[in-house]
Amino acid sequence: MAMTPYLLIKVSWVAGALVGVIPLGSTMGLAQWVLLNTVTIGMALIGIFLALALVRPWGMRLPAAPLLFCGWLGTGFLVSMLPYAALSSLVDRSDGGRPDHQGTSAPGWEAVLIQVSFVGMGIGLAIALPAYLRRRWPQTLSGRIGDRTRLSPSGAPERGLDGAPRTSAWLFAAGAVLSACWLYWAVGGTAGLAEPGERNADWRLLVAVFAVWALAGSAAAWATANGRPARLPRWLPTVMLWLGSGSLFAWSAWKLPFTAYTAFAGRAADSVMPENLGVAAAIHVTALVTGAAMLRALVRTYATPGTSS
Repeated sequence: MAMTPYLLIKVSWVAGALVGVIPLGSTMGLAQWVLLNTVTIGMALIGIFLALALVRPWGMRLPAAPLLFCGWLGTGFLVSMLPYAALSSLVDRSDGGRPDHQGTSAPGWEAVLIQVSFVGMGIGLAIALPAYLRRRWPQTLSGRIGDRTRLSPSGAPERGLDGAPRTSAWLFAAGAVLSACWLYWAVGGTAGLAEPGERNADWRLLVAVFAVWALAGSAAAWATANGRPARLPRWLPTVMLWLGSGSLFAWSAWKLPFTAYTAFAGRAADSVMPENLGVAAAIHVTALVTGAAMLRALVRTYATPGTSS
């Protein structure tokens, strides 16, 4: 189980903090530390259950909607970060290592095990979820995007997301704007940053990855909505739209509460959040709405009666 080391480490962190053997630093107090790590313990348990459900026969008997929703969040969190995991070690060597964002110094072996857990779970989801979809809905990833047609009320053929080009247009625009903002920061822009000095190469790589997935998701939404290029294999924009929307929604849903808490409680002395809080909140809300709308459009594409394969 790839997530087992992560789960055990998180449990030990909570237990160690409660008995006073883990220094917490100044970023958060005991209650915040326990709450944060308890939430991540719950997420790890859900991830383990999800992995089993996707590969075991009994998973085919579970309701599809909650399973796919958890899979969407999981791939948005983990699969979208595989490029970051692959490149971050190179960035760390050139940047002198990354700062500890949790206010305490973890042994190197713990960091390695956590990284292995994330990468292992991400790779596992990248393999298990498409296999599950092929078993349950074989047509989902087959054919080409130009094959999916249906008739409008006037009898004219329509293609793609909701049959509504305007939906794809605003999804593409929103994703492109988010991508441009993150890419601007990644290449060194300072507008919208309250603490430009807190940036490092690792942070720039992370926002660059966010930018890539936002652009990939928005481009996939446009391609699927318009059925072009018609000969493009359907699995490619479907996967890009799934991962792009999941990355937008999952990571912004995770970061928005921290942004709100920081705005209310103030920045800690060792805070490592370069963004202006108002700008960060606007970006996360936009990403949440855009990611959810992308998922809704994708689901409606495959749920529409009369859509031919």
